[in-house]
Amino acid sequence: MKIKTKLLATTFAALALSTPAMAQDLPSAADGKLKIGLIYTLSGPAAALGSQARDGFLLAAEAMGEMGGLPTEIIIIDDEQRPDLAADKARELVARDEVDFVVGPIFSNILGAIHKPVTETGTILISTNAGTSSYAGAECNENFYTTSYQNDQNHEVMGAYAEKQGYQNVFLMAPNYQAGKDSLNGFKHSYTGGVAGEVFTELGQLDFSSELAQIAAFQPDALFTFMPGGMGVNLVKQYSQAGLTTIPFLSAFTVDETTLPATQDAAVGLMGGANWAPDMDNAANKTFVDAYLAKYGAMPGTYAMQAYDAAQLINAAVSSVGGDLTDRAALKSALHAADFDSPRGDFSFGKNNFPIQDFYLVKAEKREDGLYQTAIVEKIFDDYVDNYAAQCPM
Repeated sequence: MKIKTKLLATTFAALALSTPAMAQDLPSAADGKLKIGLIYTLSGPAAALGSQARDGFLLAAEAMGEMGGLPTEIIIIDDEQRPDLAADKARELVARDEVDFVVGPIFSNILGAIHKPVTETGTILISTNAGTSSYAGAECNENFYTTSYQNDQNHEVMGAYAEKQGYQNVFLMAPNYQAGKDSLNGFKHSYTGGVAGEVFTELGQLDFSSELAQIAAFQPDALFTFMPGGMGVNLVKQYSQAGLTTIPFLSAFTVDETTLPATQDAAVGLMGGANWAPDMDNAANKTFVDAYLAKYGAMPGTYAMQAYDAAQLINAAVSSVGGDLTDRAALKSALHAADFDSPRGDFSFGKNNFPIQDFYLVKAEKREDGLYQTAIVEKIFDDYVDNYAAQCPM
């Protein structure tokens, strides 16, 4: 297997513009090779998220050697969390590098930028994290799959938990971009109580003193927030420093394996919503977690698990068609079949190519070996289909 890392800030925009918006012949398939482009945020405060996804994908790919039985080349791209740059790099992967699959990204605004440039050419795009509502519903696409979730769903777990706890006055906070909006909509889908306040912060914000002052003033029954990466690290620390720990802190993607190494004891006991946790009791999960720990010396998070599954998905589908990537109908059928064992357990695709899976309430804890992880508390949703699948015309 050949791996290339491209961290160049320039792209071949002129070449991209000359590419017709139609299915391509995919020469790499004709040559008996498999080419995959990974697009993740690998620099800046959110690099921990993209690095976990990249590492999870490579963990599976390196174990396979030749994915789907074909000589495999993987090209790694840093989107720098810039939608314009991501779009140009996606066009370069398709038009110049002639990849068969594009895998990624982390953020929904990046997904929005690369979705059309990839899918309109007939190239398969597999999102391992971002799962915006539009692509699950009316804008679903036969060339787009996700191994993660629809953005609302993990947040719906916490809405259901807040409802069960009888909270009547919850303060809501998320970054001002599509995933942030989806997160609060998801929470409110399962929560019928009152809202003490609803705040959208700047994406990438690291100082929450103003918002914490509002929470202290409102004294809500609980806080629900979605703050991934460095945003979550700072929020958890500042929440504790502000003396607000008597107000329950509910979240998704804020307290997880990407942030726990930094927040440590400040986050222990905090609740979250998830589709998986490292302590899940099944053989596929044990294999994944043990291998990740051995290779990287850290606990894997959902970003790593979902990317690991994307590699498994590609391997299974390409194997199923005997390495013939020119038969696009057969390849898409094999992808939709999702014939692999996921560390999360139950996994299948709905009509919109989004997963049907279980969702859990999880809690941050410190392991006996001194590492931090999330752990399953209880299952909240079983074989859950997202709320937008019915709108998908496929």
